[in-house]
Amino acid sequence: MNDALTDVMGLRVGHARVAGDHALTGATVVLAPEGGVVAAVDVRGGGPATRETDALDPRNIVQRIEAVVLTGGSAYGLDSASGVMAWLEERGRGIRVGADPAQVVPVVPAAGIFDLGRGGDWSIRPDAATGRAAVEAAAATEYGAPVEEGGVGAGTGALVGQLKGGVGTASVVLDSGATVAALVVANAAGSAVDPLTGVLYGRYVSGRPPYPSPEVHDAARRRLAELRERNGPAPLNTTLAVVATDAELSRAQAQKLAGTAHDGIARAVQPVHLLNDGDTVFALATGRRPLTEGDPLAMNEVLGAGASVVTSAIVRAVEAAESIQGPGGEFPSYRELYRVD
Repeated sequence: MNDALTDVMGLRVGHARVAGDHALTGATVVLAPEGGVVAAVDVRGGGPATRETDALDPRNIVQRIEAVVLTGGSAYGLDSASGVMAWLEERGRGIRVGADPAQVVPVVPAAGIFDLGRGGDWSIRPDAATGRAAVEAAAATEYGAPVEEGGVGAGTGALVGQLKGGVGTASVVLDSGATVAALVVANAAGSAVDPLTGVLYGRYVSGRPPYPSPEVHDAARRRLAELRERNGPAPLNTTLAVVATDAELSRAQAQKLAGTAHDGIARAVQPVHLLNDGDTVFALATGRRPLTEGDPLAMNEVLGAGASVVTSAIVRAVEAAESIQGPGGEFPSYRELYRVD
C-alpha cells in the first residue's frame, strides 16, 4: 500500500506539465482498467469548468468510463481531455456505437482549475497533447505504483489561499476489507491554515496536531501580509478530487459518495464552495468487492472514509508543495513558511 489512489487496484495515475519558462500548468489523468469503472460527479463550486459531467448522471445512458482528466487552464484546459479521448479510441476503449469494435465513443469527464497566468503568460494552458502525455504516463506505470505529489500535473500552478498548493493523495482500508482512496488538486480560494494557530485545518481531524511556535506563526503572518500587497488581488480557484473504492457500488451510490466527499474539502479548507470556486468531486468504483449483503447501511463506512481521505489528501498536497516565484507572483509553501522539515 502506498497511501495513494492507486491502492484501489486497477486505477493508474499520470501527470504531464506544459513546457515553457512561463508555464505553470499541466494535467493529471486517472486511468481506469480496461472495461471502465462506475462513475459519478458532484459539483458544488459556483464557477466550475467541466466536461461530460452530465453523462455521469445516473438517469443517463453512460454506465462506465475509462478515464477522468483533471487539468489546469480553466475552461481552456478542458481541451486536454481530447488527447485522452483519442488515445482511448485508438485502443477501442469506450462505448460501442457500431458493429465494428473500433466504432467507440470514449466518454472522458474532465474538470479544470483556474491557474491562468500563474507562470506569467496568460496564453499558456494544457491542450490535447498535454492530456495525451498524461494518459500515456498513467498507462506506463505498474498497477499499485506510488503517485507523485506536490506541484505536478494539474497541481503545477495550484494555490491554496496565498500558499502553494498541488496534488495530494491518500487511502484507507476499512474493517470490511474495502479500500477507499482519494486524489486531489488543492487550488482553493479559501485557506488551509488556521489563522489563530498556523495549524493546517485538516490536521485537527486526525488528532493532536503539531503547533508552530508563536514566533514562527507571527513571522509567517507578516510575510503573507507583505506578499498580499506584492501579488495583488486573490486569484480565482477550484479544488478537484477523485475519490475511489474497490467496493461494488451502483451509479446512485457513487453519486452519494461524490457528494459526501465534499465534506472532506470543507474540513481542510475554509471557506469552500464559493462563487469563484469550481469545487468538483468525481467518484469511481471498480466493483471488485461486494458490500455486505443484506445490510442497508453498509455504504456508510465507505461514505465516511471518502470524506476522510479527501481531507488527508489536501493536507498532503499542501505539505508536499514547494514555493514558487516568478512573473506570476511569489507563493511560499507551507513547509517553508512554517519551517516544517
